[in-house]
Formats: sequence, C-alpha cells, structure tokens
Amino acid sequence: MILTKQYRCVHSASCHCTKGHLSEDVIFLVFHHLNWNPKLIAALSCVCKWFDDLAKRVLWKEFCLTRAPKMMLDLHSSRSHSVDGSWRALGKLLIYCSGCKKGGLFNNVQVPGHFVHRTRFSKTSGKSFLLPQCTNDILYVSDPCEHLDQGEERDLGFFRGIFKSFATSNVRRMLINKGAQLHPTEVCPYCKAKLWSMLLANMIPKSASCRLGSYEECVEYYVCLNGHMLGICTLLPLSDSEEASEKE
Repeated sequence: MILTKQYRCVHSASCHCTKGHLSEDVIFLVFHHLNWNPKLIAALSCVCKWFDDLAKRVLWKEFCLTRAPKMMLDLHSSRSHSVDGSWRALGKLLIYCSGCKKGGLFNNVQVPGHFVHRTRFSKTSGKSFLLPQCTNDILYVSDPCEHLDQGEERDLGFFRGIFKSFATSNVRRMLINKGAQLHPTEVCPYCKAKLWSMLLANMIPKSASCRLGSYEECVEYYVCLNGHMLGICTLLPLSDSEEASEKE
C-alpha cells in the first residue's frame, strides 16, 4: 500500500486522525512488538504530520537503539542528547544503500538505491578512512555494498558511515581550514545537508582502498555537514586463492 504524505494535518479538530486514533503509548507497544520494523515506521510517518513527528521523536530512535546498541551508546557517550542529522536520518543510513544517479555525485555511474537487510558498521574500519592528523576522530563505516558487473565501471562497492561528534572533529576543522567547497547541487541522501568532497579536499588516505579491497585510484567519498559519509569504490577482482578461501 502506497501512502501519500500529508503535511496539512496538525491534529486539529477537523483532522480525521483525532477520531479514535491510538495514543503514543499504545503505538510504542505495537512497534515494540513489531521489533521496530523500519518499513512500517516509514509507512506510519506518511499518515499525517502528528504521526511523522512521533516517528522522528520516538520510533526511529528505538529502531536505532535496537539495531545497533553498542554503536548508539558510543555515539552518545559525549553527552550529546541527539544524533547529528536526526534519528530518522541515522535509521535510514543503517538500512539503506543510497546508490547514485547519472550526473550526480559520482558522475556517470547510475545504480538505484535499495534497502539492505543487515550491515556491519565498524569504527576500527573507520580509522582507515582518516588522515594521521584525524585519527582521534571516531568514524563508523559499513562494509561495501557490492554491485557487480556494472559494465565499464566493473564491480562497484558503495559504503556509508557516520562520525561521532562531527561538529568538533578534526576532519571538519581540516575541511574548513582548507577552504573546501560544498557541492553546489547535491545533498546528503540521509539528512539533505550539504556535502564536502573528500577527494577534492585531498583527504582520502591510501589505507581506505586497502580496507575496501578496491583500486587505490578508484575511491571517492563525501561527508555532509551532519557527519554522514557516503562513498563509492571499484572493487578488485578476487584472486583464485581468495575465491577458494571464500568457498571454504
């Protein structure tokens, strides 16, 4: 069922939602029973502005805390009361590979975005994406989502991540000190904030390609004003020995 999002509803006397709708407590219990199903949360947020607000404040937060509890605990250990870019944006980042459109962030590459069932995020992997001057920053990065046999582009990998306390990070300070320009048209697919190109800022270390298993010259990623990261790489072909080890 496709629901059209309505922004006119403010839960006024004329709103149909006020006639017998469930309370926040009941909705909380229902979605707890549903294990915070993200597709159902997204569907509920399309009903009206009140449900959309409830999803942003409560449901997406519980989804994130349930899906990645250790990661969420670390992101909040700096005494911040909210995740940069909102819980909904973080929830989407956990389960959605944004892909890319032709003429967008990654030039002529066109791969549709899609939901992913489960993705591992690692701050150990994140260290490989940071210059030596920024290794005190904490960055969680996903394993690459593989899109194989993409014609001339070969095998592509899309990865995504999030910085802890990006507003006070060394990466953000370096970008500002370098005078890095924000992308003129494209925005973050997770929170709609402006983006910095780490490639144009010359801030992609060689260790990133090693971590991704990709060609060194074929790694590119962006970081938005809220600290979300999204990137693309061209994956190295598996050697015969690697293929054999994977079969084992």
